[in-house]
Amino acid sequence: MATKDYVKRGRSPKKPARNTRKAPASGGFPIKWALIALCLVCALGYGLYFLSTTPAPQPETVQPKPAPKPQPQPAVKAQEKKLPPKPEEKWRYIEELENKEVPVEAKKEQKPSRPYLMQCGAYRSQDQAEQRKAMIAFQGLTSQVKISQGEKGNWYRVILGPYPQKRKAESDRNMLRRAGIEPCAIWFWE
Repeated sequence: MATKDYVKRGRSPKKPARNTRKAPASGGFPIKWALIALCLVCALGYGLYFLSTTPAPQPETVQPKPAPKPQPQPAVKAQEKKLPPKPEEKWRYIEELENKEVPVEAKKEQKPSRPYLMQCGAYRSQDQAEQRKAMIAFQGLTSQVKISQGEKGNWYRVILGPYPQKRKAESDRNMLRRAGIEPCAIWFWE
């Protein structure tokens, strides 16, 4: 296919401008809308004037029957103004719960017979295992590379531990996971 020389060709001729119709000029001041606005303002003013000049409605009052005149009572002694006696409660659970003791047995933590280890990779080459060990060392943890014999040759396993409790191994695994180092598995120490 032949190449085209666009530089020698020059610019394309200008396209003729489209005929655009201009919107007709507005007829000046919109008298129709001004009259509508004036009517609304007048109606609002009349409504406010009407509300301010009308008296507020008075509620109907029902005349109560005259109460009989109270007869003067003799002076009541201070002793008779005491509160009535406290009623006796039907329920006795308050006294029962105050003196009740509930025996609680704490579960004894079972200690494992063997310590835990965490394996963070098994590699064919020792170089890859050393790189993973360095990544773990940047997180402040100490690991070691163990060589194990498999059916297909040597495996270089990166191992952390031993951990006396699984909880400590879990916290280290979570720290490594946040740093992007995974998968790590926790097993009993062999």
